[in-house]
Amino acid sequence: MPQKVRVRFAPSPTGPLHIGGVRTALFNYLFAKKHGGDFLLRIEDTDQNRFVEGAEEYIVEALNWLNIPFDEGPKTSHFAGGGDYGPYRQSERKELYKQYADKLLESGDAYYAFDTAEELDAHRADHEAKGKTFIYNWHNRLKLKNSLVFSETETQQKIANGEEYVIRFKSPENETLFLKDMIRGGMQVETNILDDKVLFKSDGMPTYHLANIVDDHLMKITHVIRGEEWLPSLALHVLLYRAFGWDAPKFAHLPLILKPTGNGKLSKRDGDKMGFPVFPLQWKTSDGDVFSGYREDGYLPEAVINMLAFLGWNPGTEKEIFSLDQLIQEFDLSRVNKAGAKFDPEKTKWFQNQYFQQLDDAQLAADFSRLLEEKKISTELVLSGVEGPNLTTIVSLLKERASFVSDLWEQGSFFFEAPQNYDDKAAAKAFKPETPELLHKVIDILSETDDFSSVKLSEAVKGWITSENIGFGKVMMPLRLALVGEMKGPDVFDILAILGKEEGISRIEKAIETIG
Repeated sequence: MPQKVRVRFAPSPTGPLHIGGVRTALFNYLFAKKHGGDFLLRIEDTDQNRFVEGAEEYIVEALNWLNIPFDEGPKTSHFAGGGDYGPYRQSERKELYKQYADKLLESGDAYYAFDTAEELDAHRADHEAKGKTFIYNWHNRLKLKNSLVFSETETQQKIANGEEYVIRFKSPENETLFLKDMIRGGMQVETNILDDKVLFKSDGMPTYHLANIVDDHLMKITHVIRGEEWLPSLALHVLLYRAFGWDAPKFAHLPLILKPTGNGKLSKRDGDKMGFPVFPLQWKTSDGDVFSGYREDGYLPEAVINMLAFLGWNPGTEKEIFSLDQLIQEFDLSRVNKAGAKFDPEKTKWFQNQYFQQLDDAQLAADFSRLLEEKKISTELVLSGVEGPNLTTIVSLLKERASFVSDLWEQGSFFFEAPQNYDDKAAAKAFKPETPELLHKVIDILSETDDFSSVKLSEAVKGWITSENIGFGKVMMPLRLALVGEMKGPDVFDILAILGKEEGISRIEKAIETIG
């Protein structure tokens, strides 16, 4: 019976979750669900110096907002947590790692190193002066301060004396490693170029390398799907699995998300400079800085998910709109690109527009109503009649030109506030000497029209224009300006029908007065 697929997303709580991290979580989620497997959250908080209060809660809240929940993970206020392989915070597994570090010491695959930070800095400086790079490994480890040089008695005495030490992995000499990646294929690495990485630090905490290998093994992770930045660590991780005598999981390293210009990795500074979010949710620093988030900027989670899925993956067809269920069905690591994926803010807005158009008008009207309340905008002007138009009607007229709820206000503020002035460029083109007379005639027609529906208003006004052989632009342009203040908005007669006879005529009269 094949082993059940188990994958994990293992972020560090050092700040807000970058969309690159969200993309990693998404691809893990899609792979797990495609194969009927489990998706785990593990918080890798071994570096206590970089721990940021609230970061873990942020990570969980962000992924819940995006509807990619975990099957197992730590308990938080946003996630029930639990599972058979906890605890799921590395800081709560601290005692565990020392046991495994000791196993590597016993097998000779690791050793104690007592070199101080100052001594190592001196070695680096000396090498740099000679045009070389200092690497702690096979070619110099017998010349440095470690248990490969000291006797067992000397080593234990140093530890007993309280001397600070780290535990380093002993990389093998003169060996060629053959590595396999599900996205990049086969690779070869010469072990002589590897450094002897620190596995256990002097503060009693493991480094990422040891903790993540031990946890992945104990949590029965079958596939490690992570960012390209971990590719240089693959050789070490495979060697660690071998040293422990464990079967390694399958590895897949995702391509980087690149700046919109294509040069370099996308950073939060790019978002600041170019005016788009790089975080799923808004993040406030302890210093009071605020970084925008997709949720607070009005993006729909479905749009963000669809956008992220296409950063490095493609379905092999022209189709671009995929629900989460469809992504699960279609997702395949073989269709993930090796090359970096350029982030496109405009494409993100395109996805948002596609999903915005699918939203229910009544739900959008409720969201729009809340926005109007925040702006302290009265809806009395357009909602005065019980049988008259409502916000749902207005939303249905504005929605096609909108991608966000805020766009509904930008596109349709004139429904709630009469224009105080008129766009200069449009007015110069639309308001002519004969315009007041033409608009007076429109007022007469509106006054005599009992059925103030869009269809009847259109028939009445357009019928008059046609019968008098007047150019449509001579009437329709100034009429739109009178009602809206700009050359924008839905059909003029739809606008008139919603404003009603009294308000519509009032606006036209004001425009005539302004022209005069």
